[in-house]
Amino acid sequence: MALDLVFTAHDIANTRFAISPLGEVVASVRVLKDPSAHPLLRPWAEQVRRRLADVQWRLLADLVPVPTITIAGFTCTPPSTSMPDLELELATMRGAAARVRPDLDEVPGPRTKRVQALHDDPEKGLERLAAEVTDYWQAALAPYWPRIRALLEGEILYRARLLAEGGAQRMLADLDEAVTWHDGRLSIRHRHVSGERPLRGLGLLLVPSVFVWPKVFSVTVPPYQPTVRYAPRGVATLWERRELEPPQALAVVLGRTRARLLAELDQPASTRELARRAGLSEPGANQHLTALRRAGLCTAHRTGRYVLYARTAIAEALLDPGPRAYLDETPTPRSNSR
Repeated sequence: MALDLVFTAHDIANTRFAISPLGEVVASVRVLKDPSAHPLLRPWAEQVRRRLADVQWRLLADLVPVPTITIAGFTCTPPSTSMPDLELELATMRGAAARVRPDLDEVPGPRTKRVQALHDDPEKGLERLAAEVTDYWQAALAPYWPRIRALLEGEILYRARLLAEGGAQRMLADLDEAVTWHDGRLSIRHRHVSGERPLRGLGLLLVPSVFVWPKVFSVTVPPYQPTVRYAPRGVATLWERRELEPPQALAVVLGRTRARLLAELDQPASTRELARRAGLSEPGANQHLTALRRAGLCTAHRTGRYVLYARTAIAEALLDPGPRAYLDETPTPRSNSR
């Protein structure tokens, strides 16, 4: 079966890209609930699962069924701006109380008590959901976000280059092996959905998403903008353990020890782990990490009994000052998976 998204000239003109932190939260829940179906993402799942033992996220988990065919739209509406932060998307979700009941009614299958409570009292339920998403984000995604965001932004830049080289046809032609472009139609192979869906002059929103891999998800019904979430190029590179020697110029400015600690933060890590890697005492490592955090080069994320340090986007750029290469190598509102 195939879902055909039918474009007009207005739709092509209104096609855009966006990144969605909330979309990554929802998609990542699928990975944790069924890691065997996402082998490229299992290193992440193994790292975060133990940290989530201290986090309350049962309602969030209940709203993301596995296998994923349909998800209630209010959980992650298509972003209205190209680079929203999580707070903006959560504010949008909190304002969607009127959509909770109709969206949940579209999801087949029985409801848990937590989901039924959300249905009965949408405003209170959305506040609980937003709190769960915030705690989940801090434990599972915030420490990795600079690297994830860099990959997603690189994907959008890659698509912009294709658009400049060959127009919309070139940009859309290789989104995914399940997606083809022909005669003004974007066809997506689906297991559960088929037929034509006009874009209604709204254009198509394309949202690259690490955690939808290896699927493609689509939103095609009002009131949401038609949306396709697909995996960006280079997902497999995200979780590789890289031995990185800090640039000599950076070591001169920061000192070799602090530059080495930044290099070791290619994956989020605790003070104890970083001290072991760098051959430092824990108090010594903590002193250096505090200085790096004050300088805006790393962040600290507390999740229960864990405190993890992660590099910021500024630090990533300092450690990789060359031009970003294009890497070779899908759940959303009322979404359908292929």
